Amino acid sequence: MMVDRIGQVNHVQLESKIGRADQVRGGNKDSISLSSEAMERAEVYQVTELVRAAEILDEARIAELRGKINDPSYLNEKTISATADRIMDAFGL
Repeated sequence: MMVDRIGQVNHVQLESKIGRADQVRGGNKDSISLSSEAMERAEVYQVTELVRAAEILDEARIAELRGKINDPSYLNEKTISATADRIMDAFGL
């Protein structure tokens, strides 16, 4: 059995396609702009993913911290200031 070629490559068509690709590259630049709602949703998504990836806290540690917070002597100016500083550092502020 002999299989013949279906058709030959037309060099004129091939060169014209290459020329069009060059025209597209030199043309207008595309741009994307996101709405404020889209950016907010992206931020919420990132925070949600960070929370999901975070280690699960130990229940005993949570109970210890709740006890400290409920103790009036624990919540003093020094503790509040140190906590605020750590929060600011975590957000890079």
